[in-house]
Amino acid sequence: MSLRLAARIARRELRGGIAGFRIFLICLALGVAAIAAVGMVRSAIEAGLSEQGAVILGGDAQAEFTYRFASEAEKAWMAGVASQVSEIVEFRSMAIAGDDQVLTQVKAVDGAYPLLGSLALQGDQTLAQAFAGKDGLPGAVMEPLLADQMALRPGDRFRLGTQEFVLAALLAKEPDSATGGFQMAPRTLVRTADLARSGLLQPGTLFDTSYRMALPPKADVAALKTEAEAKFRETGLRWTDRRRAAPGVERFVDQVGAFLILVGLSGMAVGGIGVASAVRAWVEARISTLATLRTLGADSRLIFRASLMQVAVLSGLGVTLGLAAGVGLPLLFAQQIAAALPFPATIALYWRPVFEAVFYGVTSVFLFALWPLARAARIRAAALYRGGLGGWPARRHIAAVVALAGLLIGGAAVLSGAWTLALGTAGGVLAALGLLALAAVGLMRLTRRLARLRAIQGRPALRLALAAIGGPRAGTVQVVLGLGLGLSVLAAVGQIDTNIRQAIARDLPTRAPSFFFIDIQPDQIDPFRAMIAANPAVTRQESAPMLRGVITRINGQDARKVAGDHWVVRGDRGLSYADALPAGTTITEGAWWPEGYTGTPQMSFAETEAKEMGLKLGDVLTVNVLGRDIEAPITSLRAVDFSNAGMGFVMVLNAAALQGAPHSHIATVYSGPQAEAGILRQVTKAFPNVTAISVRNAAARVAEALSAIADAVTLAALATLVTGFAVLIGAAATGEAVRRQEAAVLRVLGASRGRILWSFAMRAALTGAAAGLVAIVAGGVAGWAVMRFVMDSSYQFASLPALVVVAGGVLATLLAGLAFMLRPLAARPAQVLRSAE
Repeated sequence: MSLRLAARIARRELRGGIAGFRIFLICLALGVAAIAAVGMVRSAIEAGLSEQGAVILGGDAQAEFTYRFASEAEKAWMAGVASQVSEIVEFRSMAIAGDDQVLTQVKAVDGAYPLLGSLALQGDQTLAQAFAGKDGLPGAVMEPLLADQMALRPGDRFRLGTQEFVLAALLAKEPDSATGGFQMAPRTLVRTADLARSGLLQPGTLFDTSYRMALPPKADVAALKTEAEAKFRETGLRWTDRRRAAPGVERFVDQVGAFLILVGLSGMAVGGIGVASAVRAWVEARISTLATLRTLGADSRLIFRASLMQVAVLSGLGVTLGLAAGVGLPLLFAQQIAAALPFPATIALYWRPVFEAVFYGVTSVFLFALWPLARAARIRAAALYRGGLGGWPARRHIAAVVALAGLLIGGAAVLSGAWTLALGTAGGVLAALGLLALAAVGLMRLTRRLARLRAIQGRPALRLALAAIGGPRAGTVQVVLGLGLGLSVLAAVGQIDTNIRQAIARDLPTRAPSFFFIDIQPDQIDPFRAMIAANPAVTRQESAPMLRGVITRINGQDARKVAGDHWVVRGDRGLSYADALPAGTTITEGAWWPEGYTGTPQMSFAETEAKEMGLKLGDVLTVNVLGRDIEAPITSLRAVDFSNAGMGFVMVLNAAALQGAPHSHIATVYSGPQAEAGILRQVTKAFPNVTAISVRNAAARVAEALSAIADAVTLAALATLVTGFAVLIGAAATGEAVRRQEAAVLRVLGASRGRILWSFAMRAALTGAAAGLVAIVAGGVAGWAVMRFVMDSSYQFASLPALVVVAGGVLATLLAGLAFMLRPLAARPAQVLRSAE
């Protein structure tokens, strides 16, 4: 009976409209829309990668090798299980045309490429026609960016190593580009056979080979993977198939998507404050109605249920509006989104992001609305007639609030797929809310005291502003919480973005080398060192032999089962060898092998990475190098600093362990920026096969990628800030009646409209400044935590973003306040005071 009666009361009250719930709906809809939109795009990318896995990979399956081509036995097995096989070779080299020398990612293919998908060139040529060349020279295809950098047009000539090519066409679309991951240089496509006289594919050269396989329709991909790994476990074969064609892209999308979802959750927290404020204002506006119900015999349960039902109906409306925007906009702009993404995306309706958005929206609404509703239900009729809310909710309602908070945090941890990030975000939001609440209460107490000081008695506008901030109905807490949390998210993003850019700008000129030179052959290393040493512009050079190997086992067990998904075991890694202890090497544990040591292999491992992987002295690692397994115990740990982009290897073996293995050398060269072009010309002219990687250009590409991520996160943070501004508008709208009465009394006492307006403006500015200052503290702490624990980098407080945040807080509160200041000032005092009697 009570439920039916509560429903009847709720239905009749809802007939009065939703005028008091506009901010409620705006805050809820914005949060739900942001989460739904991010989830939709993320699901679209995941679906695109899954549906087009074979096209992205360039085949149904792929076998990869480092430093070598497949053996005859491996080629025979692949030919036996596949209907067609395509061989691809990838490496970095210098494209040279006249005085221009530009790093390029070379992709050498055979006649079967591409097995799946279609490659498009600008113009009407096919790939076979482009490779046919001109005037006796083989043809090549370039990405337009590379051709622009070298000022080349189709028909022009350039060199790779000692082989001259003619640029036959520009690349328009490459079907398997997503499998390459982050590329340090734009692409050049050539035919593998045309590299025979280039001098680039020598023993020890850094190159990778991929064998794409088109499998029969009924082939069991999982069984073939198991067979390949069992048959060629000792050769270093790495298997990829259409089920996870681009694991690097998937990992990137998951991480960025999870982070954006959690930024969206911060927006939901801001929206939740708006929901709580709107519900509180709604309850205060219904005081007479609630009092009447209590005097007519309605108990607290009936009032609570009726109010909760109304909030439930309105939350359904808000969630529906948010879903319409968050789901509808990606569907409406599906073509534009798909064209803008660098990987395939199938834009469609996906139920997982819809469920996530509904879960976050509904849980947040009831979490934040339950407290003011429960407080209203506890107040007696006499207290309601006197006005105002007070007291604590019942214990069961407090328990429900705690349970909803746990459900929201737990759900975020599960749905985001990054529980540590989710818990960290939840902890950060709770800490920021606590700090902002303390700041709001402290501001109210401080302004009340300041308003009574003699020093400001001659400044009525300032005194009025201070007294109003500390007043019981000023809305100071809602403004500081709503705006402050939105500014905190924006401040954290600003600090992180600025620190990343400052780290690149600060560290690159002073610590990083100018160039990495790779593929230096053993017979070239001594002349190379001598030539570089004779150059007066070079301040320092280092060199070392380099091979690449895959850690397959740790103490006889699968390496990934022992070390998890650590980056060292995720693929092949560079390793070196040395006889004597290299200069500048610091041994932190164990001992280096004796000079001239020829016994069983020994390994020195990077200390930080060893601790991350749980390795210790004596652990035996199996490393596959060029198809040969080398077992070596860890006999020492070294301090290795990878942050300065200098020479550093995770693994170093004794020289005898790799005796006879084909390899090349790498070198780092340090010089001033003005000398880099001359050094590059000198090296490429003397050693055409040697590839130069500009650390400055590589850092710029990394910075560009990081900037794209930062821009996405900044947009999400701005959405949070918009929600905070909506909370401000709600607080200002709620206090309009109070300000109307206040303005009327002040005008009766002789205050001018200008002085009253100035007082209102100072009140808004002071509140916004307080919110901005607390946001700087919260954002600075969050930025420090991300830089320290996620980016593993140093942190330096950035003052400019901090000033922008404070200025934004002041401006936002001024705009929101001014929008609701003009009508109170325009109202006639007599009319206002008569209506208040």
